[in-house]
Amino acid sequence: MTSVLAPVRTDGELAAPPAVQPGLPPRSTLLAWSYLGVSALMIALFAVGPAGLQAPLMLLAMVGGLSATTYAVRRMALPGHRAPWRLLLYAAWLVFVGIVLRAVVPGAAASPPTPMALIPDAFVLPAYALIGYGFAAMLRRRRAADDDPARVDALLVGLAAAFMCWTYLIVPSMGQTDLTPLRIANSFFPVIDVVLLVLVAQLALSGGARQPALWLLIGSSTTMFVGDFLFMLRDGALMAVPQHAIDVLFMATFLLLGAAGLQPSMRTLTQPQDVVVTDLGKIRTGLIAALVVIPTIITTVLPAGSTLNGIVRSTLCVLLILAVFARVVRSNNSRARAERATRRRATHDALTDLPNRELLAETITQWGDRAAAEQQEISLLFIDLDRFKMVNDHWGHQVGDELLCAVAGRLSAQIRGADLVCRIGGDEFVIALASPSHSALAESLADRVLAEFLRPFELSVGNVVISASIGVAKSPGGAHALELIRDADTAMYKAKGNGRNAYALFDTSLRDEVRDRMNLEQALRRALPRGELSVHFQPIVDLATDELDGFEALMRWQHPTLGAVSPVDFIPVAEETGLIVESGAWLLRESAAQLARWTAERGPAARRLHVSVNVSVRQLRDCALVAIVQEVLADTGLAPEQLWLEITESGVMEDLDTALATLGRLRDLGVVLCIDDFGTGYSSLSYLNRLPVGIVKIDRSFVGQVGEDGANEPIVRAVLAMTRAMNLRVVAEGVETEVQRDWLREQGCDLAQGWLYGKAELPRNLDAWIHRAAVA
Repeated sequence: MTSVLAPVRTDGELAAPPAVQPGLPPRSTLLAWSYLGVSALMIALFAVGPAGLQAPLMLLAMVGGLSATTYAVRRMALPGHRAPWRLLLYAAWLVFVGIVLRAVVPGAAASPPTPMALIPDAFVLPAYALIGYGFAAMLRRRRAADDDPARVDALLVGLAAAFMCWTYLIVPSMGQTDLTPLRIANSFFPVIDVVLLVLVAQLALSGGARQPALWLLIGSSTTMFVGDFLFMLRDGALMAVPQHAIDVLFMATFLLLGAAGLQPSMRTLTQPQDVVVTDLGKIRTGLIAALVVIPTIITTVLPAGSTLNGIVRSTLCVLLILAVFARVVRSNNSRARAERATRRRATHDALTDLPNRELLAETITQWGDRAAAEQQEISLLFIDLDRFKMVNDHWGHQVGDELLCAVAGRLSAQIRGADLVCRIGGDEFVIALASPSHSALAESLADRVLAEFLRPFELSVGNVVISASIGVAKSPGGAHALELIRDADTAMYKAKGNGRNAYALFDTSLRDEVRDRMNLEQALRRALPRGELSVHFQPIVDLATDELDGFEALMRWQHPTLGAVSPVDFIPVAEETGLIVESGAWLLRESAAQLARWTAERGPAARRLHVSVNVSVRQLRDCALVAIVQEVLADTGLAPEQLWLEITESGVMEDLDTALATLGRLRDLGVVLCIDDFGTGYSSLSYLNRLPVGIVKIDRSFVGQVGEDGANEPIVRAVLAMTRAMNLRVVAEGVETEVQRDWLREQGCDLAQGWLYGKAELPRNLDAWIHRAAVA
């Protein structure tokens, strides 16, 4: 018998859940938007307000921006995500120092620049490096995909910006007659801005959450870039740009950086984001086209003037075209990878990465086209894990998934390179192979697979042993894939019916059995509503007095065309389909109601009878069972001890914890619990001691030869001695002769039932028993 044994060990317990991230400071959203509103008011006052307010407002803006960014680093950012924001804070402080030095050091702010300008530049240049490093750190943490088109689009923005800076800033600066080395160096400041612009553009264009913090950070970077560009135009005497306009932009840079840091969404800038590649929109398409077309037109229309200028502009245009070409190539490759990934997801199991039913069907079809020509046959091994549900119920689905992956690995190790292992359902696997006709390769593989399952699977909870049932189906080629899978599935159920942990070969007679079973199932679904089910009662007699003690209620089915259907045929179908839950509840109600009528008919002076009703495994798992029993007792007025509920050993052991909980609640109601067919299942004293039962029914297979020096007499004596020591009553089933009855009576057996006393009958045929007097 299959066993699933594994002691739970402490080192295999699940890892602790990750620590809860600290929440945002209280009223952070209100603070963020209030700060942004005040910042907008300050920028407006600075831009159009009195000149006397400009210096205080600029100082207040810079201090406010630095304070807000410091608060963002310390309170808003997550502990492990503060580095990029800390770099931006350091950069802001360096820029602040550079602005102060430009204001207080004589000649530092002169235009054209003097050597004194190098003092503030010594702080500003490292600030640019920190900003770039901070943006790059944000991009790394957001983990954009390698083929994210935002990277190429950001490069396009950078190349176009570099082209414009070269054409309208650097070249004119180099063409001035009073050019100094310091002015030439300053004219290359926008190149640094172009690098930063590429990083900011990638932040803006990449996938993920585009929330207020991101837009404010982009706004801060944009105002800095525009301010630098205008500053270079003014500093290079290329355009008369008011210093006030530049100051407005730098003021906005500080305030917008602080506003971005105060937004609750600032955390998304340093957290991994899912990149969602969508169709290229019209606006983005137009911008990409403009980034390529405009520099090309300028290069064509505007004279170069010098060889160097022509080479640089042509090189930048070529790089723009190559970037667009790279975008097309990457987009095509990305689509191809996505199609392959989609195809793999459609044809492979997500848990084990094995091929699924769809790919199995395709492979069988492909093999079938050449199997007949090459005199080969296609074989399928349909493998189903026995009692896999017990693993999930006992250890949880995570351990169940571990087991499925371990099974997938073992099965894959048993096949040839040309064979195929698939997972087509929860605990169902299929091995497909092509072999020479009339070979026993499939049977040999089935034996090896069964042998592999004898070895324990090493899982996180310890060693787990589980068996498998295998169905083998073969086809010489040309068979429909789904039919072959169905045939293998049918054979697998035959293996399960034969006791599990085995394999069975498909033959055409199994199709007839499946068809008959399906017809039986459909008829059974209509049996209860149509009144085709009935209750028969078999007497249970007190061996000491030969008095009637009660009845066992048995369900019978009389079909209008099939006639009397054997319980051996329809009870398993009812169990598998779950119909036993409804029909079992009906049996319980009908049996109790009949006993109540008999009790009233016999009168209060007569011996109180009981009725014994079988309860299936499905009913034990049904949470409504206890409530149904309560309702039946209340409706019929029966004493709880008059209702006996029979359970099987093997049924209880399939889910012991659930069964024990249900049985405990039933015992608390006062009903009597019986172990049916004792001796055919676990028959262990330890198991019997755990079950809250009051009756043990010895299976008829042990009673058949007692009293005739049969081999089972010592076993029956042992059971009687054991139950007597545990204060349990015993019912012997299948008593057919007086010899058996007398021997059981001598051994102290309490009760008996069987054909000696009568077969199960309809209530109307049991009047003689109901009114039978005690035998002296």
